Amino acid sequence: MFSPLFGHSPHSARDPEREVDQKSEQDPEREVPQDAESGSEQEPEQTPEQGSEPERHSEPEQVSKQDPDREGEPERHSEPEQDSKQDPAPEREPAPEREPAPEREPAPERESQQEPEQQPEQESGRQPEPERAGRRGGRGRLGRVPLTTKLVAGLLAGATLLVVADRCAAMYAEKRAEQTLRDKLGLAATPDVHIHGFPFLTQLLGKRLDGVDVTVPDAPAGRVTLAEVRAEATDIRLDGDLPLPVDGARAARVNGDVLLAFDDLDRELGTPAQVKFRALDRQSVRADGELPVAGRVVRIHAVAHIRRDGDRGVSTSVSGMRLDVPGIATYRPGRPARLRLHPQAAEKISHDKSKARALLAVPSVARQLGVAPEDTGPAMRDDKRLGRITGRPGFKEKLMRANLVDLVADRPETLERVGVDPVLARALVRLRAQDLSERVAFSFQLPKQVKGLRLRNITVERDGIRADLTGSGLAVGTARSADD
Repeated sequence: MFSPLFGHSPHSARDPEREVDQKSEQDPEREVPQDAESGSEQEPEQTPEQGSEPERHSEPEQVSKQDPDREGEPERHSEPEQDSKQDPAPEREPAPEREPAPEREPAPERESQQEPEQQPEQESGRQPEPERAGRRGGRGRLGRVPLTTKLVAGLLAGATLLVVADRCAAMYAEKRAEQTLRDKLGLAATPDVHIHGFPFLTQLLGKRLDGVDVTVPDAPAGRVTLAEVRAEATDIRLDGDLPLPVDGARAARVNGDVLLAFDDLDRELGTPAQVKFRALDRQSVRADGELPVAGRVVRIHAVAHIRRDGDRGVSTSVSGMRLDVPGIATYRPGRPARLRLHPQAAEKISHDKSKARALLAVPSVARQLGVAPEDTGPAMRDDKRLGRITGRPGFKEKLMRANLVDLVADRPETLERVGVDPVLARALVRLRAQDLSERVAFSFQLPKQVKGLRLRNITVERDGIRADLTGSGLAVGTARSADD
């Protein structure tokens, strides 16, 4: 029993160099402690299989090789031995080889640290290549753009310039046409011209335009002013040395409309009589206003019927003209002229005996009231008989229909007794129907400078009188001079 104890003591008979060789062969992870003891800078090569082997397999193998005498002992006896190593007895010293055991894990970390060190070396070798390529030949980002992209960009830029140039030329032509129309037609306002079609330059070189829209505001037309004249000319042939200037043009077809606004009629015709125009129906216009007569304000009413005057004009015929003295009488000029009482005045006369006797004293008025001559005398003397006449059914309506024009010249005092101012009545009768009609009548003609246009479908709308505009062969400039 004592021979193995003394012959194989770990302190006397163990060979350190031999033990180290055995450990390096059996456990490659023990390289770190070996370096720590020997101070050598060499690192043994490790295969991936050895580096990835779990550590839990190396510890039992290490214990079996370091202590061959303890082979065959159960696994449970190894734990007390480790406890004894941590708390060694006084006669035994801890083995120096087992202290660096916790340093076994840094071995994989060295491998991971070596890889980042190698990557910068590889990247440092690749990085200068794009820089040298960029400097070589003086090419930048534009040099890397494909040729097709450059061609497309160039075509787009050229097309944009052509479009801009075409629109500028069209705008210039429109301005020239607007100025020409204003000068030739003697317009107060500059018209608006818009040329159809794209491109414009090809049409100009071909001396033919697809279409042109023309809008003329405030076009003079006789006594009135047309609020708006709109026309669309198509298939236009140009005259002159092209591209510029254009001396004349001829349009194959023209379509549009004209508008005579009620606001313009109120301003131009309603000033002396303060007349307002409004639509009565699709062919008639109603005129209502005020007219000063003999120091009194008389209301004027009329109806103007629209009709076409030839192919190029519109005129009106006035009917229903009347002048009202509010609350007293209404005067209607014409043949015959009529001066009639208002309902308020007729009501007062029927209840006033003195006024009724004044009217019955005039034989022409008595006949209109349906009173026989044999009844007139007794009614003039007896109030009861007068009351029977004025109280008859329909007497008031007969008073309103009676014409008092004869009293204006023959019995002006009678008018005064029934409440009608003879001075005002005389002034009303002197007004001629023609003069009154001219105050509300109107007409217009298309400008003489524009030939080949006709008016169709004249109607009265809410905002004014509108007519369709048609024509063919409309000539302007040198083309018109040739026709003349």
